[in-house]
Amino acid sequence: MSHYQTGPVGVEIAGIGTAVPDNVVTNADLEKVMDTSDEWIRQRTGIEQRHRIRSDQGESVKHLAHDAVLRALDAAGMKADELDLIVLSTMSSEMTCPPTACRLAAEIGTKNAGAFDLSAACCGFVFGLNTAYGLMQTGQYKNVALIGADTLTNIVEYSTKGRNGAILFGDAAGAVILRKTPDSDKGLIAQTMHSDGERWNDLYIPETKFDFHEGDTFDEWQLGKLHMNGHSVFKFAVGTFPLVIEQTLERAGLSADDVDHFICHQSNRRILDAARNRFGLAEEKFHINIQRYANTVAASVPLVLNDLVTADRVKPGQRVMFVGFGGGLTWGTSLWQL
Repeated sequence: MSHYQTGPVGVEIAGIGTAVPDNVVTNADLEKVMDTSDEWIRQRTGIEQRHRIRSDQGESVKHLAHDAVLRALDAAGMKADELDLIVLSTMSSEMTCPPTACRLAAEIGTKNAGAFDLSAACCGFVFGLNTAYGLMQTGQYKNVALIGADTLTNIVEYSTKGRNGAILFGDAAGAVILRKTPDSDKGLIAQTMHSDGERWNDLYIPETKFDFHEGDTFDEWQLGKLHMNGHSVFKFAVGTFPLVIEQTLERAGLSADDVDHFICHQSNRRILDAARNRFGLAEEKFHINIQRYANTVAASVPLVLNDLVTADRVKPGQRVMFVGFGGGLTWGTSLWQL
């Protein structure tokens, strides 16, 4: 007999939790180690500070993910051994093998739940929402922990030659507990996932000299460090952002006014302002917190959601669109009814 779900499964976001390192790096701190200024960083990115792990003391992406998922479980009123699956969206896995999600599952005591890492750069959490929802539609997974966590401060250069990367990124984790519910109105309404691999060299981390794009000059100090064509990525994001929102609204048969919150990847304040102005959205529909955390990659979207939940601005029945774009190049959305 088949145990697969035959009708639509309602899925709710039952709990959320976040974690950031205690170590705060301000723009003033960066002024001491590179040719930059607080004013320059604020004007071009909107960033005022970022959190950075102390890797020399053993802090890692797993530690942040661990704290975030336990807080999410507590918010959901759920124990770890009730989880059927853990999806860790990250481009900062501690090792190539095993997946960090597996070690995380063992630490929190999930009793053999499935666990895997999902790598989609800054789209990781959004792609993870779509992936987890699809798996839950089979009926095989009732409770899923989705975590977005990254520690890119380990792979940027804190000196003038690596200035563009160092000013942009911070470390964090955000987790949600997705739970099956009898209310089939709750869950995913529409989604998109896209990629353009021909533009991979706009954002990549070379590990050997053979990884460098033919248009880039080999530089040994960049091995293991983030290589970014900032101007090209900025143009990509500004152009793609409104298009992918429009596409998702069209698939859902909705207008921007029908969506209560747009929760977007926090890459650059100017990109976010451009998207908000394009749709004429009020500030209360388009929360921005990049000034406090910088670009935290897969963690940025759940950090915004957590801000809204903490402020009691997220209500049952509301529609929320999650939006991401980043390395790959990748971009996508996940539109939910709560």
